[in-house]
Amino acid sequence: MARHGLRILALEAYYGGSHRAFLDTLVGHSRHEFTVMTLPARKWKWRMRGSAIWFAQEIAKRASQAPDLILTTDMVSVTDLKSLLVGGVRELPVVCYFHENQLTYPLPNEADRDFQYGFTNITSCLASDAVWFNSRFHLDDFVEGVARLLRKMPDYVPEGIGDELKRRATVKYPLVEMDAIRAAATATGRPEQPLRILWNHRWEYDKNPEAFFEAVIGLAQAGHDFRLVVVGETFRQAPKAFASSWRALRGKIEQTGYIASRPDYLAALAGCHVVVSTSIQENFGIAVVEAMVAGCRPLLPDRLSYPELIPERFHATCLYHDVGELQSRLAELIGAGGGAGIAGLEASVFERFSVERNIETFDRAFEAVLEASPSRYVAP
Repeated sequence: MARHGLRILALEAYYGGSHRAFLDTLVGHSRHEFTVMTLPARKWKWRMRGSAIWFAQEIAKRASQAPDLILTTDMVSVTDLKSLLVGGVRELPVVCYFHENQLTYPLPNEADRDFQYGFTNITSCLASDAVWFNSRFHLDDFVEGVARLLRKMPDYVPEGIGDELKRRATVKYPLVEMDAIRAAATATGRPEQPLRILWNHRWEYDKNPEAFFEAVIGLAQAGHDFRLVVVGETFRQAPKAFASSWRALRGKIEQTGYIASRPDYLAALAGCHVVVSTSIQENFGIAVVEAMVAGCRPLLPDRLSYPELIPERFHATCLYHDVGELQSRLAELIGAGGGAGIAGLEASVFERFSVERNIETFDRAFEAVLEASPSRYVAP
C-alpha cells in the first residue's frame, strides 16, 4: 500500500509487551511513514536513565533523514532527549505516549519508591508538545499522583503543574488488530465443556496471581470441573504462587507458559470461555480486550481501567468486587454448563478499540500536533 503523510520518528526504549503491541499496530496501519528505533524490554530503570542519550546519538548519525515529528513513550526522558539533540531536530514537536507511570505503579514496598523516576515522567510531560495516555483512568491517576508527590516537597513547590498537565494531555486508547483475532476465533473450535478459564497476563506481582490461584484452587477443592489456560509473558523470577499452585490444580491445567507464536496465542484465546483478571495495576488491558474479541466472557475487578474498558451496561455481568465473588461467579458459569459470550459486548469493544475503525483518529492527531507546533523544521 502506498504511503503518504508525515515522517514520524518513533523511539521505544522498552520494546516488549503492550509497548510493542501498540507500536507495531500503529506503524502497521498508519498512513504516515515511520522510522522506528527500539531497545529491548529489560532493565527498565536503566532505560529511563540512559535511553535518551543513546537515541540522541543514533539520531545524530541520521541527520540527513529528518522527520517531521518524534513519538516516544514514558520510558524515555523527553527533557534529556531534547537537551541532547542538535541542530533543527531539537525543535521538532514531541508526542509522549504513557503506557504506565512511576508515581502510581504499585510496588511491593512503597518505601522503595524512587521519586526521581516520577519526576522524570513529570518533566517529560512538561517538555512534550502533546501527551497521550492510554486511558482516562491512567490520566486521572497520574495527575493525582503528581499532586501527592508535590505535597512532599519541603518548599519552592512549582505551581499549576496539574493544570498544565491536563492542558497538554489527552486520552488515546491503544488500537487492537481485531480482524486477525476474529479470524482466529472463527477458525478455532471452542469446546462446550468443561469451562476453560484463561489468565493471559504477565507473570509478575502487579497482576496479582495469588488472588487468581486462590479462586481456582477453591473451585477445585469444591469439586468443580474446569480447565485452566495460564499464559502470558514470563521472566526469570515469577511469583511463587505459580509453582506452589500446580500440585493443587493437577488435572485442571490445559496449557501454561508464554506462547511466542501469535497465531498459536490467538488460537489459545479462542479456545477459552472466560478471561479473568485479578490485577492490582492495569492502565488499559490489551490482553483482556484481545480475549473478549476472541469470544471470552470477561470477569474483571471493579477497579483500575476495567470499568472504563467495559461499557457500563455490562458492569454487573463482567465486573466483580473480591476473590469470593470471583470464585462464585466462576462456579455459576461451570454449573450453567459453559461460558457463552455476552451479546453486544464484542461489538462495543470493536467500535472503541479497533485499529481498523480508529487509526484515522491517531493519524489526524499527529497532524494536529505538527500544525500547532510553533516551529516546523525543514531538512536542508
